[in-house]
Amino acid sequence: MLASDTSVTIYYGPLSWFEEELGDQDCDYLLDIVGERDEARRRIHHVVDGREQGEPEEPFLPPERLVAVSSDYASVQEHAITNFTGLIRDIDPGHLLLHNPPAHIHAQLDRVFTTKVERFSYPTVSRDTLVKFRDGFAAHLVGQNSVRERMLAALYPLTTKRRSTPVVLMFYGPSGVGKTETAQFVNGLLGGELLRKQFSMFHSDKFASYLFGGTHTEASFARDLLDRSSGVILIDEFDKANTVFHSAFYEVFDAGVFEDKNYRVQLGPALIICTSNYGSEEDIRHALGDALYSRFDALIPFEPLSKGEIKEVINRIVDSRVQKLEPDELASIDPESIKELLRERASGNGNVRKLGKLIDEVISINLVRALLAK
Repeated sequence: MLASDTSVTIYYGPLSWFEEELGDQDCDYLLDIVGERDEARRRIHHVVDGREQGEPEEPFLPPERLVAVSSDYASVQEHAITNFTGLIRDIDPGHLLLHNPPAHIHAQLDRVFTTKVERFSYPTVSRDTLVKFRDGFAAHLVGQNSVRERMLAALYPLTTKRRSTPVVLMFYGPSGVGKTETAQFVNGLLGGELLRKQFSMFHSDKFASYLFGGTHTEASFARDLLDRSSGVILIDEFDKANTVFHSAFYEVFDAGVFEDKNYRVQLGPALIICTSNYGSEEDIRHALGDALYSRFDALIPFEPLSKGEIKEVINRIVDSRVQKLEPDELASIDPESIKELLRERASGNGNVRKLGKLIDEVISINLVRALLAK
């Protein structure tokens, strides 16, 4: 078989989908083949009286289907990446199937082989999504009625065929009032595992290489975007990232294209949600600057919870925790007394996350007291 006979198919999308596309047919994996060939080169051959000692090596048979997944490229040496077509010519597979390769590998293959590209169809917002969001919002979130209406208006463009770029939203307001939960609710309606990145965790040089691209062995935001299975992208605590990184988002917010040194991602009609603790639109504009501020399709405020809403949150959390208790544990506590105690202690705390931890602590104290009293 000539190297030019190798057929190449490149798949862009989540790993689970790629594995489904492979089906049940036998495959050889690039890392295994490369490892075996490197091992063969390291073997020492002894020649005595002109004869090679030991078992003769089996001849290398080109694989029929050669596969590489997105995490494999980081394990391949740099010289093999820069001359990827040479490596493939040498292995000479019948069919090469690549999952989310770096852009320069794709470009190399296009120059030498006839390549076919398959792309995953990400979940998109439909009229049915809007109906389920409208009808289910109150069951998932206490208060924030204006958020429901603003979200429905913001999501509508994604239901139309004329929308080919992401809708980009900024959720702002105090911590623990439902910003992340709203993003998770929308994603749950669409399906797929939510791609969530917390920018408060990135304050080092590694974040620069993560966003702008480093060596092919390093993690990157672009590769995570390619690997995602969700139509929703959540960037938590966007306000905590250093302003020097804002330029990385201009093109992705404007045209739905994210590109670094190694990858190029076309997002299509996705939903990008950024959360922050900004207090007003003016705060956002001042912190981000007009260039980035103007690229958000909507800025959606989340309000502090009222006393009545805090009581409702307490009731909901206690009920959900109690449902998970064993019968003997449930017999040891009085849920209504716990609710009353918590209403008094948490009347000024509108952070749902902290309320949940406080409720867990109070329930545990009651359970351990009952256990030790036996």
